[in-house]
Amino acid sequence: MKTQSDLPRLVVFTTLFPHPGQPQAGIFIRERMFRVGKKLPLVVVAPVPWFPLQGLIRMWRPHFRPSAPAREEQQGFEVLHPRFLSVPGYAKSLDGIFLALSTFWTIRRLKHRFRFDVIDAHFGYPDGYAATLLGRWLNVPVTITLRGTEPRHVQDRILRPKLAKALQRAARVFSVSDSLCQLAMTLGVDQDKTRVVGNGVDTEKFRPFPRDEARSRFNIPIDAKVLITVGGLCERKGFHRVIECLPELMKTHQNLYYLIVGGASAEGDFTERLKAQVQTIGLTDRVCFLGTMAPEKLKLPLSAADVFVLATRNEGWANVLLEAMACGLPVVTTDVGGNAEVVCNSEFGVIVPFGDQQALTQAIGEALVKAWNRQGIIAYAEANNWEQRVEVLCQNFMELSVEAS
Repeated sequence: MKTQSDLPRLVVFTTLFPHPGQPQAGIFIRERMFRVGKKLPLVVVAPVPWFPLQGLIRMWRPHFRPSAPAREEQQGFEVLHPRFLSVPGYAKSLDGIFLALSTFWTIRRLKHRFRFDVIDAHFGYPDGYAATLLGRWLNVPVTITLRGTEPRHVQDRILRPKLAKALQRAARVFSVSDSLCQLAMTLGVDQDKTRVVGNGVDTEKFRPFPRDEARSRFNIPIDAKVLITVGGLCERKGFHRVIECLPELMKTHQNLYYLIVGGASAEGDFTERLKAQVQTIGLTDRVCFLGTMAPEKLKLPLSAADVFVLATRNEGWANVLLEAMACGLPVVTTDVGGNAEVVCNSEFGVIVPFGDQQALTQAIGEALVKAWNRQGIIAYAEANNWEQRVEVLCQNFMELSVEAS
């Protein structure tokens, strides 16, 4: 049996991670890696972008780059937040090298103190690019997890070669969906160093709650039809696309409600625009803005709903789909990223083309009247729990540690 000293030690490297200034950012990374941390020792290095005048920008954009403590402890794990130079809106092609240079001394000191064996980066650029530079400078293998921003970066003629170089340098490339794995191979990554490891669901936090009681907490009639979307209130997530469907849907579902759970995100804040859109179509009494909610409380609004809708522009592997399913909800979502891999059977939901408003409206309407096997949906979510994912990750980290020794 391996002792603690025999186990590989990890540095989780990501620019998207929860901290007091943005508690909802990167929760999916924390969920995954803190579970790994129960089996393997790890420290998180979560750099935060910095620019000398960014405090002035907050005067008219209060949520812009919220401050983070230099060091904190989360759930018993050490989390470091070194700053890295990043010019707002410009020179994104330099973010990778700035990120590596700005964090080098933090990582080097950690190497002497913590003696880590692997750098585990999340997102291909700038995080993965910077991590592979750090790994080369410190002679440590690097893994990169692709999470969904990569298809956009591939379309950028400047960022594409940087992303390709990072992935080719990495010792392992994990992808949360098969579509991202295929993308990595088009960039010259050997198939034998790729692994598809989707995100899982915490079935202790996400499980059905009595519907009548859940609805009473949100003042929703027991006989209503209820839609719900959970996510950051930004353009990509598509709350506005769902709102556009409501007038047509209410012609046949007059007692229809839409629950919106979420708040400002790193990608922006659409809250006021969404509220204005709802007011314009005269549905302020039917669209409920519930704000952000802690993960352990999300089962309440999810259990109050009939159908989960995510009209997103892009995703890697959306945890929220499995979380909704774990509460018994069928899903209507767009055919982007790994969504069709999560909603892999018509018994679990409906996939529609992105940008087809008529198809989205029709799918939601049909989902509201279909007799779903909700226990079957829950069973599917339970079969995708975190334990099997964590086992694959730990095995790969141990293999890399042996190869590097």
